[in-house]
Amino acid sequence: MDLRLPGLRGIRRSRRLLAAVAAVAVLAGAGTWTAVASEDTPTVRRGDRMMDMGDGVRVDTSFFTAGGDGARPAVLLGHGFGGSKDDLRDQAEDLARDGYAVLTWSARGFGESTGRIGLNDPDAEVADVSRLLDWLADRPQVELDGKGDPRVGVAGGSYGGAIALLAAGHDDRVDAIAPAVTYWNLADALFPGGVFKKLWAGIFFNTGGGCAAFTAELCAMYDRVAESGTPDAEARALLEARSPSAVGEDIDVPTLLVQGQTDSLFPLGQADAAAAAIRANGAPVDVDWIAGGHDGGDMETGRVEQRVTAWFDRWLKDDEATDTGPAFRVTRTGGVDSTDGRATLRGASADTYPGLSDGLHDIPLAGGEQRVTNPAGGSPPAVSALPGLGAGGGLAQLSSLGVGISLDFPGQFADFTSAPLADDLQITGAPTATVHVRSSGADAVLFAKVYDVGPDGTQQVLPSQLVTPVRVTDAEAGQDFTLTLPAIDHEVQRGHRLRLVVASTDLGYASPAARATYTVSLTGDLSVPTAPGVSTAAAPLPAWVWWLPAAGAVIAAALLLGARRRAGAPAPDPALAGVPLQITDLSKRYARSSDRYAVKELSFRVEKGQVLGLLGPNGAGKTTTLRMLMGLITPDGGEIRVFGHAIRPGAPVLSRVGAFVEGAGFLPHLSGRENLELYWAATGRPAEDAHIEEALEIAGLGDALARAVRTYSQGMRQRLAIAQAMLGLPDLLILDEPTNGLDPPQIREMREVMIRYAAAGRTVIVSSHLLAEVEQSCTHLVVMDRGRLVQAGPVGEITGSGDTLLVGTGTPPEDPVVEKVAALPGVASAVRTDEGLLVRLAPDGSAAALVPELVRLEVPVESVGPHRRLEDAFLTLIGGSA
Repeated sequence: MDLRLPGLRGIRRSRRLLAAVAAVAVLAGAGTWTAVASEDTPTVRRGDRMMDMGDGVRVDTSFFTAGGDGARPAVLLGHGFGGSKDDLRDQAEDLARDGYAVLTWSARGFGESTGRIGLNDPDAEVADVSRLLDWLADRPQVELDGKGDPRVGVAGGSYGGAIALLAAGHDDRVDAIAPAVTYWNLADALFPGGVFKKLWAGIFFNTGGGCAAFTAELCAMYDRVAESGTPDAEARALLEARSPSAVGEDIDVPTLLVQGQTDSLFPLGQADAAAAAIRANGAPVDVDWIAGGHDGGDMETGRVEQRVTAWFDRWLKDDEATDTGPAFRVTRTGGVDSTDGRATLRGASADTYPGLSDGLHDIPLAGGEQRVTNPAGGSPPAVSALPGLGAGGGLAQLSSLGVGISLDFPGQFADFTSAPLADDLQITGAPTATVHVRSSGADAVLFAKVYDVGPDGTQQVLPSQLVTPVRVTDAEAGQDFTLTLPAIDHEVQRGHRLRLVVASTDLGYASPAARATYTVSLTGDLSVPTAPGVSTAAAPLPAWVWWLPAAGAVIAAALLLGARRRAGAPAPDPALAGVPLQITDLSKRYARSSDRYAVKELSFRVEKGQVLGLLGPNGAGKTTTLRMLMGLITPDGGEIRVFGHAIRPGAPVLSRVGAFVEGAGFLPHLSGRENLELYWAATGRPAEDAHIEEALEIAGLGDALARAVRTYSQGMRQRLAIAQAMLGLPDLLILDEPTNGLDPPQIREMREVMIRYAAAGRTVIVSSHLLAEVEQSCTHLVVMDRGRLVQAGPVGEITGSGDTLLVGTGTPPEDPVVEKVAALPGVASAVRTDEGLLVRLAPDGSAAALVPELVRLEVPVESVGPHRRLEDAFLTLIGGSA
């Protein structure tokens, strides 16, 4: 059946049709076009344009195509909140090579686009998408379903995922969507159970640039709710109008929903609600629960992008032979690898989506009526998820390993515990329980969570660090209510217990300011969904079914058969014990093609005390190399050794490596020092190993450490992030674009931080696009292009690899002096300049031989150096393709 037929798509409201045909005015000029070439792959052409949205707002766009000039389906890619179109370039280029015309754009208020953030306002951001579709319909490279109707899919993550859903609901030209880790109802996400999710809301607004960056009505709403601590009806209505749920009855296109398990911002229940609504409209819906989310974990980017491409191949290219994967898939941790202490990943799937309440199993809980106190001001609060910190690899990763860092204060919670389980229990969905509560005040605000408690009763894990808030109104006389706990996928082993905890506070949410006492009791069993139709495969599976970070076919098969240990790592090389990094013949293929390489046969070595700059144009393979170095992905060939030890995911030697790769999230209300201490505690390593004072001294934050992070400038936040990477004083420090967003004085300070760190004999690798800064801060360089090494060596050697020297003399020399220098052995020519002499060396000439001759001729030499800057050398090495 062709799911683009009008009968299935339905009839849209007339106002949406008007928005869909709104005119697009392209600013004067055709924009900027560049081409991205790669070995044995089609050249990708990119056109950059500013588009006028008709209300004084300009939106920055990029249009990608590859191959011939024929028409092909189009894909719109939306970025995450706080990002821009630049975040999507790699995925856009991959989709272009796969036969799509791809359009990326920076939403209002982000990147180079103007306007204020409207949180996907239907009259602003959503209308912008319709105007982008109008523009696509006029491109000869885009396939049309009818006049003005491009064949198009929309994909994106988080903020971009919501715009994919909203676009499908507001514009009937959208043919398929693939939203990821996003919301269905933004009011439910930020005001769950009638409780203000203050920590995430604060991060949301601060990431957007502060309240003033938003539209006036959103700014006023946030200020009002943040001050009162209680969401009102007007606030809910404002957010609901910007939510996909508002147009849920109109979303009837094939939909792939990817949602994160470690996500306290947009939990699994958001995708469940979306799946139910869209499926009710008659559209195909597949659901994929990944291991990561807004709180951290593995985002499984490669596997997810493959599945998105397959989804569009099926529904945009009408390729019925394309395998889009199972109707439901969930990533599970397959235990802990005893060789490196990390969780292994495996996939489970079902032919139908089970929802959140399939295969219910009742578990009796013991515990009578209990008194719970809400302290004045809601402080100190219990701790479950820590937004931002978890994304740096903290609580979510530890929880997946069976190590919980959660905190409930005595007297502030009631707990109800099961008997030891007789058999293993797989929970897949949202447990429920009926609770009776009586409050000393009118309302009660409570936070419910289910712990997995070990046999000895001391170790307890909060799966995915998730909690359910609920506001119970008119509770003075007592109320029964049903708790729907967070949806999870978690295996409880035999002999463990389940513990339901109902607390009065939580760090992430606003509790009533007034002191109150609650009486809590349980009126029924804990009902647990088991989703019996979901099964984990017992053999290696296709790429869309599961992804394993360090998978070879033999290792994958062994893990699936229940093995607990991986093949042993290569023995350490004693000859390299003092070498921070040795990379030999390193190669990594693109996932979708065995003959395309992101990195190919790369070799270089880094010594102690060096500050090494990793340079290359976009697509050179720098990020892939860094990810392999940090053990995040596994090479297809070659090896990486750090201090003689081979690197693989979770290798113990990685404890000697610190990394600042995508910035760090901090809790804005805590001081800089408190953020670092909390981060280190989340790693589970001894406090004395942190060396916080030494890291802070190198970072140079001074008295600012005692201030709340929300008062920090961007430069101070960057230095705090660098200090976080330096905790434990790793011997090898990796910094990816550490000067992004900094002004010149802050960049200079960051340079001094790197130099101070390496001065103690440690090693720094920095990837940066600021070539002048690299030239001043780095001692050595590695230049890459198209996955290959172009040149490696000291900065002076690379910048001085030309044959022309600039001899500084203070004042221009006289003609006779110039003539004498030109006649020297090893000199091809000499020309006078304002700064001195420009000397071109003959093949047998050298700077070392030239200087004594200049002194003999009494030339007033003040300096001698290469005539070109690093930028000139870089462009020469890569052929100007940056």
